[in-house]
This record gives sequence, C-alpha cells and structure tokens, in this order.
Amino acid sequence: MGEFVLFFISLFSIVNPFSAIPAYVGFTADIPRRERGRITRQTGTAVFAILTTSYLTGEGLLRFFSIGIDSLRVAGGLLILGMAWSMLQAKTSPTKQTPEEEAEGADRGSIGVVPMAMPLLAGPGSISLMIIAAGDTKGIGNHALVVAAAFLVAACAWAILQTAGPIAHVLGKTGMNVATRFMGLILAAIAVEFITSGLGEIFPGWVQI
Repeated sequence: MGEFVLFFISLFSIVNPFSAIPAYVGFTADIPRRERGRITRQTGTAVFAILTTSYLTGEGLLRFFSIGIDSLRVAGGLLILGMAWSMLQAKTSPTKQTPEEEAEGADRGSIGVVPMAMPLLAGPGSISLMIIAAGDTKGIGNHALVVAAAFLVAACAWAILQTAGPIAHVLGKTGMNVATRFMGLILAAIAVEFITSGLGEIFPGWVQI
C-alpha cells in the first residue's frame, strides 16, 4: 500500500490539476454551466484513457524502439526536472502547453481533450512515468493498483476542475503559486531519484565509487 500511495502522489504531482485551473477558467468563462460540466467529465475521462493507454502499451513501445527502461528513467527524469524547475518558479512548463496549443484550444468549441487533458494534464511527464511504471511493475495485483492510481488522479482532476472557480477565488494567485511550488519541489525529488537510479543501472561502477 505504501508503494501505491507513493506512486499516486508522484503521478498527481506531475499531472498537477491545480496548474490547469487558470487555463480552464479562461477557456470556459463564457460557456454555460452545463457545458462546463460536460467538459470536465470529458477531461477526466481523457486523462484516464491517456494514462492507461500509456501504461498498457509502454513496454511494447520500448521493445519496438529498442529502448531500455533505465534510459527512459534518465530521459524521463530530465523531463520531469525541467517541469519541476518551471513549477518552482510558479510557471507552466513549455512541455505541458505551447502558446500555439493554447491559441488552438481557445478557438475550439470543445477543449476537454485538447488542450485540457493533453498536454495540460496528461503530458509528456506523466506519460513517461506510466511507461516507467509499466517496466517496473510485476504481478496482476500491482498492475491493477497502478491503473487504480491513474483512475484516482483522473477523478481528482475532474473534481478540481469542477470546482475550479471557487478554488481560484479562495486560493488567489498567491495560493495557487504556493501549491505549484510545493508540487514542483516534490517533482524535483522524484526526478533526481529517476536520474540517479537510471544512471546507477547504466553505469554500475558509479554506485561502487
């Protein structure tokens, strides 16, 4: 259960639904309440689908491209570290959404899948984490726990976006920045763990020094 909780916290920190609140509020400012509810349901469903698909196909993709799980740990760790650095400065990482994607999303009638679910929530960092988990997890029970963690994160994303307006009002800009920096600190630690463990397996001599 401890590993489940740790994985859930790691995945939640990378997805970071709080960081998507400003974009969601901006995109849905002139949309009726019923339509906003449909968008949040669509976003939560898409996040779960993206994370689960990444998990189920992750090992196959690694084998197809002849990529070792340790190499992905290092690459994923560097990617997550970049995201963490942006979050520590209370900024949205460019890996989550580019200005072009933001403009495209604003022009669409439905923004639940793009850009809300991908890349704002289920972006490269969370997809990398799911693929790494696919290579590390053994046993049907443990696989089920990983999928359950993805479901809980998607449910949390739905719940947070469903109440995005009140949350943004209560926390304010300062509160949102504090939450973003706190999750950025957690992400930085996760990234360092990925990088060091991956390098330790690729260069085992380093561990003995």
